[in-house]
Amino acid sequence: MSDSEDDDLQLCPATLAALNEFLLEKEEKENRLKQSLESESLDVSFDENWQLSQFWYDNETTDALVRGAIKSTESDGRIALISCPTLYNKLKKNCGNRKVTLFEYDERFKVYGSDFVPYNYKFPLDVPRDLSNTFDLVIADPPFLSDECLTKTALTIKLLAKRNIVLCTGSVMKELAERLLDLKTCRFLPKHQNNLANEFYCYSNFDFDRMLKKEDETL
Repeated sequence: MSDSEDDDLQLCPATLAALNEFLLEKEEKENRLKQSLESESLDVSFDENWQLSQFWYDNETTDALVRGAIKSTESDGRIALISCPTLYNKLKKNCGNRKVTLFEYDERFKVYGSDFVPYNYKFPLDVPRDLSNTFDLVIADPPFLSDECLTKTALTIKLLAKRNIVLCTGSVMKELAERLLDLKTCRFLPKHQNNLANEFYCYSNFDFDRMLKKEDETL
C-alpha cells in the first residue's frame, strides 16, 4: 500500500473526535450496566436444586453465620465460601470492605461476577493458584455426606485458608472433620429451610461460638 493510500485511510480530526466520544460513551454505558447488574444480583434468589444436593439455610442460621463471619475477620479481610451460596447475599451486603469469594459448582451463581469461582469438589486443587493461603476465613458446606466429598473439600480448604475455618456438615462426619482439619464441634447448630433427616453440626478451629453471640447476649 502506497503512502498516498495510507493518507486516504486516515480520519479527519473531527471524525476522529466523534469516534472517540462514541467509544467513551459506550464504555460508560457498559460500566453503568455492569454496576447495575452487580447490584441487582444481590437481590436474586435461587431455588434449591436437590439433584445438586442443595439445601438452603434458614434465615436464623444465615444471620448467625454472617454475623460470625464478620466478627471473625478484620474490616479488610477475605472470606471464602465453599459450596454455601446461601450466605453470599447477606454477607456481601453487610461485609463492608471485606472481600467475599464464592466457590460453587452451580453456574447460576455466575451473576455474582468476579466474586464467583467455578468449583467442583472432585477436583479440589483446581482453583486459581493466586488464591492459595489468602483467606482469613473459609466457610465450607460440602454438598454430600461422604468421606470422599469431605476429604476432597478439606484439600481445598487447606489450600485457601490462611487462618480460620468453619465447616457445616452432618454430625456423622464429626470424626473425619476432626482428623482432617483439626476442627472441634460448636454448640451452634445450623438449620435449613426444609427440615433434613440428617443432623447437622458446625465445626471450627477457633472459638466460633463466641463470634456468633449477638451484642446484647452474655458470653
